[in-house]
Amino acid sequence: MNIFRTIKIALKALGRNKMRSFLTALGIIIGVGAVIAMVSIGQGAKAEVEKRFSEMGTNLLFVRPGSRSYRGRHGGSSSYENLTEADAEAILENCDAVNYISPNVNSRAQIIYRNKNWNTSIYGTGHDYPIIRNWEVEEGEFFSEQHVKSARKVCILGSEVNQNLFEGANPLGQIIRMNKIPFRVIGTMESKGESGGWFNRDDVIFIPYTTAQMRLLGIDHIQSVDVSAISMDRSAEAMAQIEEVLRIRHKIAPGAEDDFNVRNMSDIAEGASEATGILTILLGGIASISLLVGGIGIMNIMLVSVTERIREIGIRMSMGAREKDILYQFLTEAIVLSALGGLLGIILGVGSSQLISHFSDMTTMVSFESIALAFIFAASVGIFFGFYPARKASKLDPIDALRYE
Repeated sequence: MNIFRTIKIALKALGRNKMRSFLTALGIIIGVGAVIAMVSIGQGAKAEVEKRFSEMGTNLLFVRPGSRSYRGRHGGSSSYENLTEADAEAILENCDAVNYISPNVNSRAQIIYRNKNWNTSIYGTGHDYPIIRNWEVEEGEFFSEQHVKSARKVCILGSEVNQNLFEGANPLGQIIRMNKIPFRVIGTMESKGESGGWFNRDDVIFIPYTTAQMRLLGIDHIQSVDVSAISMDRSAEAMAQIEEVLRIRHKIAPGAEDDFNVRNMSDIAEGASEATGILTILLGGIASISLLVGGIGIMNIMLVSVTERIREIGIRMSMGAREKDILYQFLTEAIVLSALGGLLGIILGVGSSQLISHFSDMTTMVSFESIALAFIFAASVGIFFGFYPARKASKLDPIDALRYE
């Protein structure tokens, strides 16, 4: 039987009861649309995570104090207070795979400017912090090495703080107060936006870490060190060099547990990417259940169609139609029904993804692979669930079929 003629006959048969055909295909339409929409959400989340990490730099490493243990009780991560400015300088001097460092201390404070006030995070950092974090200064300048050495009372505002305190006015040269201590504004940072919906990275003020130690916190240790390796390829080498330098400086015996932690941003990025990949598979798997439900609907309707058209089948067989011709005819109807549903589902899925991205903060990404996979799955559902009714029709006895009322 000619394939095009078979498809034409299938469309004609489905067109006899348009509403029933549409309702049967609706399960496939919703299933394909849901798969594409859910996968696009997962892929969008993965792309957003990768973008966030690439903005920070995959050659970035973090050095943190380790956990203190006393009589079997662990104080948790960073419970040691054993990192010093000298440790950070030793890393820069002795690790040839390291390019930049930034000792860090963090706090929160109420910021006052004239009759306005704002509670925000205070990041005490080194002068190379913007280079390490790929963060540009929008106006003015970041503090210099001299500012850090002399513990100057200067600050750089994140865009959120700038907006809330100065409301569009020029903040450069203005004096703000942190814990009643005056600081002169010398710059503002470019907006980075929210980080995955958890916190606003622009709600921050940067000051020299030495100033934060002396003026705000009253400490002589540092809480962490941000390190930039020369390249992503040398990140692992930089990590090993840092561990060796700190073990020597902290007099840690061979085989003893480190009192610090070194984390590689590329490892963190890879783990986050894997997690979002699993999320994408999970979302797609959940959505694909509706495709199976749609397939069951196709089987049900095709069985009804076989029952309704028994006499027609008998006439075709009496006119010379073979079993395989009847099998192909009903199987084609099931495939056409699921394929049309798949096409409409693609339109629904792509449209839904665009609407989700437009009306929410979620990032969606529709890929050709997800569309092709959903369509192939829909066609496969038609073949799988349409085969049994088609085979049943082909096995009918022509004499019994002609006598059927």
